[in-house]
Amino acid sequence: MRRPRKRLGQHFLHDPIVIAKIVSAIAPRRGERIVEIGGGRGALTAPLLERSDDLHVIELDTELADLIEARYGGSAALTLHRADALEFDYSAVSGAAMPLRIVGNLPYNVSTPLLFRLLEFRTIVADMHLMLQKEVVDRMTARPGGKDYGRLTVMLAAWSDIEACFDIGPGAFTPPPKVRSTFVRIRPRPTASFAVRDATAFAGLVAHLFSMRRKTLGRSLKGRLTTAQIEAAGIDPGARPETLQPADFARLADLENPS
Repeated sequence: MRRPRKRLGQHFLHDPIVIAKIVSAIAPRRGERIVEIGGGRGALTAPLLERSDDLHVIELDTELADLIEARYGGSAALTLHRADALEFDYSAVSGAAMPLRIVGNLPYNVSTPLLFRLLEFRTIVADMHLMLQKEVVDRMTARPGGKDYGRLTVMLAAWSDIEACFDIGPGAFTPPPKVRSTFVRIRPRPTASFAVRDATAFAGLVAHLFSMRRKTLGRSLKGRLTTAQIEAAGIDPGARPETLQPADFARLADLENPS
């Protein structure tokens, strides 16, 4: 059995109790199109194939893709994509009548950019069931005012509902990671949970402000919005980004980009 590759952030799930708990939480049903990100050694692929008749597996590692093909390629329910999940076009596999269900044990080193990538396809995704580093889930579900609150928090708050299902210890993986993991359920929203006039402008403003999170809004928005404009939105120009509610960023973006 090939050793995990550190550069790809590979930690293979092996605990049968944890695997059963994950599959139960996903609750796959026949007729659904499921996309598994990173098939690995097939720990989730095998039980998903037992319950699904339409499973797409995305695997970047050539040797692991060969392993999946050798073990499960005979199943008519399996479609293997030898591709990078960060660059994969999820719309290419979306069904006309049924949105995608996405599952996976995400590599720690790409989990945040992959979450942003998946958000781009929110209109064709029913839900996501993902294994993530616990500190990433803490950031996803953080409240304003803390160090965990940031760009990821705000973007997910706008476009999804998040439920942290359960934590998983290092011993469930090979090799054991140095951190705890959390299994999370994400239900994307096709429209934002608060008014967002221009999604691109909103995302750009959120990224800009958190790139200078130690600065006050007045300083980081200098030349873009005046102090009077910020105050008119009911927001303190002396505040820092991590103290704002997600909807506050949308109001600022609307001021900067009036229709």
